[in-house]
Amino acid sequence: MSDIRKELEKRILIIDGAMGTMIQRYKLSEADYRGERFKDWHSDVKGNNDLLNITQPQIITAIHKEYLDAGADIIETNTFSSTTIAMADYEMQSLAYELNVAAAKCAKEAIEQSGKQAWVAGAIGPLNKTLSLSPDVNNPGFRAVTFDAVVEAYYEQVKGLADGGVDLLLIETIFDTLNAKAAIFAIKKYFRENPPLEGREVLPIMISGTITDASGRTLSGQTLEAFYTSVMHAKPLSIGLNCALGAKEMRPHIEELSQIASCYVSAYPNAGLPNAMGEYDEHPTDTAHYLEDWAKEGWVNIVGGCCGTTPDHIKHIADEVKNIAPRQLPVVQKELV
Repeated sequence: MSDIRKELEKRILIIDGAMGTMIQRYKLSEADYRGERFKDWHSDVKGNNDLLNITQPQIITAIHKEYLDAGADIIETNTFSSTTIAMADYEMQSLAYELNVAAAKCAKEAIEQSGKQAWVAGAIGPLNKTLSLSPDVNNPGFRAVTFDAVVEAYYEQVKGLADGGVDLLLIETIFDTLNAKAAIFAIKKYFRENPPLEGREVLPIMISGTITDASGRTLSGQTLEAFYTSVMHAKPLSIGLNCALGAKEMRPHIEELSQIASCYVSAYPNAGLPNAMGEYDEHPTDTAHYLEDWAKEGWVNIVGGCCGTTPDHIKHIADEVKNIAPRQLPVVQKELV
């Protein structure tokens, strides 16, 4: 497989769209989620999309293949919540490692079926607990989880993804930079303790934050530049934004990021903002035109979609940017003159 960095120098790469949106189309029942193995599980599991990596792998593989056929170069594993911390909601903490391995295999199987060159990004989600904010308004100093516990959870996830054979590690939908720092620490710790075999390299890291509203800040209060400064010690392959906003609202933030980032820039917005029913109405052609505009401005290296986007969105995006040159990496001055 070609080095992703060489491809990024040549063209804008396409990352896939929403997994949850596609799973909803299957209208799965509680029994479908449980499968044979968990038919007697003591609590409800419907909605645990990551569990489908084990109970309905053919569905996850089929969704990945739809995105590949639509033009995706990078597909994300179905592991947004595959940590012991997030799986506690279903009392399935013991499955965390297995879920990550299974998800990576689903993605790799889809690539094999498609017959195209593509990269698997191990998706590392933000967790359902935050290190920077208290869940108790009456006790601002309280934290529902410790930094060490978050590192431990992410470490196990990284191990599962690496053992499953992913090509990249994507820390995504970051609304709390301290959680992201714990993920970065866990990745570095894992590869210190498990150096790659000869001829292989440490998996590249992609980082994607979330600007939550018109303030231009993350949920934990950082400006975009502060967020960027906080995570660049990880020396990521790319940094970008996803989720929360549609492309129209994300535009000024991608412009800002493209001007300050010394690495590649990614962007995968939602299909607009949700309607009153929580659904996304933006047409694929509209999303694609927004991203085409960013590409023509020279702001992006990797584009795709988040919530509400489908293979149709990804196909239109891929078609619109395929003949546009990627953003050029800036020449960074390494010392004062």
